[in-house]
Amino acid sequence: MLFLFAIVLGIVFGLLTGGKVGNLARIRFRWPWLVLAAVIVREAVLLTPLNRVAGAQYAYMLGLAAILAWTVWHWNRLSALWLVSAGIAVNLLVMIANGGRMPVATELAGSLVRRGTVGQYVVMSSDTHLNLLGDWIALYPVPEAYSPGDVLIALGLAITVFIATATPARIVS
Repeated sequence: MLFLFAIVLGIVFGLLTGGKVGNLARIRFRWPWLVLAAVIVREAVLLTPLNRVAGAQYAYMLGLAAILAWTVWHWNRLSALWLVSAGIAVNLLVMIANGGRMPVATELAGSLVRRGTVGQYVVMSSDTHLNLLGDWIALYPVPEAYSPGDVLIALGLAITVFIATATPARIVS
């Protein structure tokens, strides 16, 4: 939800500065199917019973790593995409340090448990690592837990979409 909000915010501000949605629509990416496939794998692990299968968190991490590689590959084409890459890298680092799972603050774990996405999450404790970079941020009114990496991703998405909407499109091929 945070990422969708960031994209919408980028479009709105781009339009307010005289940009056009058509500018965003004309951008062409290299290998768009790669990011689409990685997002599908990530979402399947998050939103289906796969999240209860032992080792599924590694498929999630593989999808995250593919998205990271894709965003890094496009840095020179979309100037603020490096923020998205930085956020993904931070999240990936935390997950690697915790055996493929993202630590989540105890007080925010309830919404994750109710959604059934416990497979790639672990409740923060003295046994988890890099807790400061885990999911501990609550942004009203969304009942979700976010990490500093998620905030970086959202900021990068908002800026990238703003720039792409506000300025005439460059073809990314």
